[in-house]
Amino acid sequence: MFIAVWMLYVADRLLDARLLDAHPLNTASLEARHLFHHRHRTAFLISVAFLSIALATLLPFIPAEAIHLYLILGGLTFGYFVLIHATSSAHRLPKEFAVGLCFAAATFIPTVARIPSLRLPLIFPALLFAGLSCLNCLFIYTWEHTSSRRTFPPVHSATRLALNHLPLLTTLLIVAASVLTLITGHTIWPIPLATALSATLLLVLNRRRRHFSALTLRALADLVLLTPVLLIPFLRK
Repeated sequence: MFIAVWMLYVADRLLDARLLDAHPLNTASLEARHLFHHRHRTAFLISVAFLSIALATLLPFIPAEAIHLYLILGGLTFGYFVLIHATSSAHRLPKEFAVGLCFAAATFIPTVARIPSLRLPLIFPALLFAGLSCLNCLFIYTWEHTSSRRTFPPVHSATRLALNHLPLLTTLLIVAASVLTLITGHTIWPIPLATALSATLLLVLNRRRRHFSALTLRALADLVLLTPVLLIPFLRK
């Protein structure tokens, strides 16, 4: 999963920065990570080629049901890639939402493929984690544009609404995850609890965002997703 996600990340950054080939000075809409990937695109492309071979050697060790689910998710992801990079109007679609949903789905696929009986119990924890992943991306998007004094590019009205009410949406997710932690079974509770903890830390970062650079905030926003590590000592064997 790590290899596949990294390859998708690199591909997305290189596709975002491909306009620099025709317009080298058109950097206003790009972040530092886009420029870095474009500057070292040859090295990234070689790395992707070698990692593709490594990924192919790992596929036989993945359960067939998991591969089936990943193929469905991969097809949807590929279609979305084509949509946002091949059509100009698609940039109105919220990439942050798509990233959050796909990441959550990819995270839960190994478990639901191995233990089908958990598919129904994991629906709500998975949806909450998907919401957290979306909020993570939206907070990063907001911080980067605020710190650089950039205005938000044209987006769908629903995305604009979410960007303007991120603290409220995060608070609602914390409440929902906390309630689910209290009422869910003993095998599921760590997931909504970790989700609530991560969402709370996102709110803390947002309140103290003026004390950090956009790059540091981006790193910290991903770091707060590691709250499941704190719950490992409380898990039953």
